[in-house]
Amino acid sequence: MNEKTRTEIYVSTDVEVDGPIPGPHSMLSFGSAAYLADKTLVATFSANLETLPDAAGHPDTMAWWAQQPDAWAASRTDLRSPQAAMADYVAWLEGLPGQPVFVGYPASFDFMFVYWYLIRFAGRSPFSFSALDVKTMAMVMLRRDYRRSTKSAMPKRWFDDLPHSHVALDDAIEQGALFCNMLAESRQR
Repeated sequence: MNEKTRTEIYVSTDVEVDGPIPGPHSMLSFGSAAYLADKTLVATFSANLETLPDAAGHPDTMAWWAQQPDAWAASRTDLRSPQAAMADYVAWLEGLPGQPVFVGYPASFDFMFVYWYLIRFAGRSPFSFSALDVKTMAMVMLRRDYRRSTKSAMPKRWFDDLPHSHVALDDAIEQGALFCNMLAESRQR
């Protein structure tokens, strides 16, 4: 089956980082939850990463982490090298039963880290150059300005009762369910 006829798999992804951009700062952990459009959770992937050798935590981000000790501890256990983790991630993405589509909130932030790590450590991105942004989708559905299309402005019916713990996989699952609920409603219009 070629790419044009493969089912899309929506790969909701969340990252935990120690600064605003990759390279000078590290991706500490990431989690992805692969969903079909009908909200079937197909598979998950997560990894905690060793920090980059020449990187350092940004003071503002590290101050935020000081207020999140449980999430920090969760991101610092069972550390893997970025090379090994990203190679396994590419294999996981390519093993999904469809064409992976990156989903993030905001996609510009999460995708920036994931794409940078994929290219740097795996040499390619199964997502190509694209990412679907949940906030942009909310802007269109709510008919609001982008900056006013925050989660607090979204209707409660879009949210499942799932935790937002700042543990990457938990947050990816929560975000994926939100996206699927929004997608289902958008397709009813």
